[in-house]
Amino acid sequence: MQLNPFVLEKAGPVLMKQTFAMGITASVGTGTEALALKYPSRPITLNVGFAPGGPNDILGRLVAKALSARLGQPVSVENLPGESGNIATEAAVKSAPDGHTLLLLGPANVINISIHKELSYDFQKDIIPVAGITREPLVMVVHPSVPARTVPEFIAYAKTKPADLRVASTGNGSSPHVTMVLFNSMTGLDLPIEHFQGGGPALKNIISGSTKMMFEPMSASIDLVRSGKLRALAVTTAGPSASLPGIPAVAETIAGFEASAVTGIGTPAGTPKEIVDKLNAEINAALSDPAVLAELAATGGEHIGGSPEDFANVLEGEIAKWSAVVKAAGVTAD
Repeated sequence: MQLNPFVLEKAGPVLMKQTFAMGITASVGTGTEALALKYPSRPITLNVGFAPGGPNDILGRLVAKALSARLGQPVSVENLPGESGNIATEAAVKSAPDGHTLLLLGPANVINISIHKELSYDFQKDIIPVAGITREPLVMVVHPSVPARTVPEFIAYAKTKPADLRVASTGNGSSPHVTMVLFNSMTGLDLPIEHFQGGGPALKNIISGSTKMMFEPMSASIDLVRSGKLRALAVTTAGPSASLPGIPAVAETIAGFEASAVTGIGTPAGTPKEIVDKLNAEINAALSDPAVLAELAATGGEHIGGSPEDFANVLEGEIAKWSAVVKAAGVTAD
């Protein structure tokens, strides 16, 4: 099925906008001001739903290091890969709502809402958005053995030898997966997609040449492109990225094509608003430090910043966009 770019742009009203807002504002309780003053009282765990080496892990570790320096407590990353981030999300939902267990939110969280109909949690009710980290392009990368050097050349090659172009994905319902679904749909291709448990395993596979192409967030792919292990054909944002000069946008070939990976931090529903606000302020301050900003810029992403409500609005927009893609393409959890 070929998707209409206009439909994606006009995906409809924001879905369940009050759900996130209710979670953010309903966490006020008596005595929480004193609790916030003592926070954090012990080490903090940041759940990441994918294996080490991928974009979620890279950004999670960057934030954990910066946040630890500001809060005076260790912030450790716990990788809980599997089910496109659902295992890590479920673990966070079940944890105590006291700010000592955080969740790295990524594209899979907003996509899973449309794909998985029987989740053990309700993302928009059970997780409070705390702060945005970054919005970054995905990079359309190929193994060096692929003869194409531009998107038009790739499409032409794929139409003649589709069996030679197995595509790597970081998991069913992940951003690389649905971005490839969008690409297939808008080009009329039907390239086979192979799922891995995170960016690290997927990138290892494409570097070996077992798979030949993938869309991968820039934070995890940019060094591989610069080293020549992978070749970048395009970026998925509406325009080119300064981090990869000379690499065009997919939209220059496929009008209306746009995708990006949004990441941020969440905490279980019920976390006192004072703690949410404190975390938001400290995360924004940490990511505003020039040294941290330089590390963030090196990943190719743009710092989002803003209040918890601002980040909630960003997530709601992503939910609406990818819901339209998933529905039009018939993507399921199987």
